[in-house]
Amino acid sequence: MLWRWIKTVILLPFNVLVLVPAIILYFSDHDRETQDIVGMIMGTLLLIVGLFLAGWTMRLFAKIGKGTAAPWDPPQKLVVAGPYCYVRNPMITSVLIMLIAESLLLGSGYIFGWFIAFFLGNTVYFPFFEEKDLEKRFGEDYLQYKHNVPRWIPRLTAWKKK
Repeated sequence: MLWRWIKTVILLPFNVLVLVPAIILYFSDHDRETQDIVGMIMGTLLLIVGLFLAGWTMRLFAKIGKGTAAPWDPPQKLVVAGPYCYVRNPMITSVLIMLIAESLLLGSGYIFGWFIAFFLGNTVYFPFFEEKDLEKRFGEDYLQYKHNVPRWIPRLTAWKKK
């Protein structure tokens, strides 16, 4: 299972959080001369939250779902525990949080632009592709979950299957 997750992390979040931002910074001729202490503190706190949420969701996918976040190795069981009781896509939420953290830590509006592009891309991808696949794989269980748990804005209370 560890090797499966290493491949997933290297190919998916690593590209979004490290490779693409590095390319953006390289081509934007980014040069940060002064440190904004508020941005550094907020960025650090958001990075910690994002890393914690990513670790938690990956553990749930491995333990309960018996799979990974990769399309080639998806969970075998529907995961409706932990943060998944509040929002349908906490793994993507963790990546979005970390992208905002990067933009603050690096003082880069270009990285913030990448955050917006990544969010918009996922806003199109999820309803038209991933959710259709989940409906096929998990049927009525997923449809009930989808009806009760929002895609991006978390519920205030945990959803429990009836």
